[in-house]
Amino acid sequence: MTRKFTFTIVAVAAALSAAAFAVQAQTNTNTNTPTANAEAGKPNPVTNAISKAMGKLRADADMLDVLNAHASLNPKAIEKVDVKTARAQPTIADAVNVVLKQQGKSTNPEELVPGVTSVDTTVQGAAGMLPARIYTPAGTGPFPVVVYFHGGGWVIADKQVYDGGARGLSKEANAVVISVDYRRAPEAKFPAAWDDALASYKWALANAAQHKGDPKRVALAGESAGGNLALATAIAARDGSLQAPTAVVAVYPVTQTSLNTESYIENAIAKPLNRAMVKWFVDKTTRSPADLKDTRLQLIDAKLEGLPPATIINARIDPLRSDGAKMEDALKKANVPVERREYEGVTHEFFGAAAVVQKAKDAQAYAGQRLKQAFGS
Repeated sequence: MTRKFTFTIVAVAAALSAAAFAVQAQTNTNTNTPTANAEAGKPNPVTNAISKAMGKLRADADMLDVLNAHASLNPKAIEKVDVKTARAQPTIADAVNVVLKQQGKSTNPEELVPGVTSVDTTVQGAAGMLPARIYTPAGTGPFPVVVYFHGGGWVIADKQVYDGGARGLSKEANAVVISVDYRRAPEAKFPAAWDDALASYKWALANAAQHKGDPKRVALAGESAGGNLALATAIAARDGSLQAPTAVVAVYPVTQTSLNTESYIENAIAKPLNRAMVKWFVDKTTRSPADLKDTRLQLIDAKLEGLPPATIINARIDPLRSDGAKMEDALKKANVPVERREYEGVTHEFFGAAAVVQKAKDAQAYAGQRLKQAFGS
């Protein structure tokens, strides 16, 4: 695809997204009619149609298979439903399993990522014990350790939904990965998840050796909201004079709170993550507008000097793409070693779809290679 053609598609996407977003906003102003109530939670048909059309133009074939599989599960629009309903919606992980079955392949995680075993346990959080899953590569160890935080806007999802990314990192980095179910909003609003992330990092430092891990080589990683937690925890560890993480891997992280960046406008109605969903997540997570200025959310304005080497992974078809670019710039200004890689033709949530999406495999391999470099392994 030529640069000119790519630019044209992006420009069309931005224009159509803006138009469709306006239609959606107008439609959402009339939600108390009997018809509106009957249609509660259903995606807006105009924005849905445009989003699907743009997906066909912009997404790689294997990514499009996942998006179509997800659509076949009839997900409701998360930004239109309550939290309980949102947590019950089909995920991209569910869509990956649909594609695997269509291809006649196993959906067993241990068959998809051979050589990595997992066990569910608990780790110490800021206000009690937290569910966690520990992934261990084959061998005697001790292995380096990665404390991993799942995505879901701090409101939905858990370690099971994000198993693909965490398990893949264990394989590619040849590391023990500890995936933590931090407390979620709105039951535990900001900064509960951030407090849990720091507490779980402390737990890993103290307990890594009991799980074939090397407590002197502990990194942080996460996807989306979890990418934010990984970066914020590195800052908190520095400020608390804790052992510094060996590295940070942030996959399409949330790094700032404006919804008017280039990629938010371009991908306002993208799937599986759109602009309205992010607003819904933030509204459920924060206690007041003042939280939006807190540097745990507004990471690009935090004091970043002295952080460990960082790796940022972004998808082109993602409202959060500009967040990654802005974070890269902020880290460079603070003289923090950072690399960022952007993957064309894929969407938010692609990273955990390595079983069926080639660029997810590539991104996991890249993240693993970066971690191995930091670990010296």
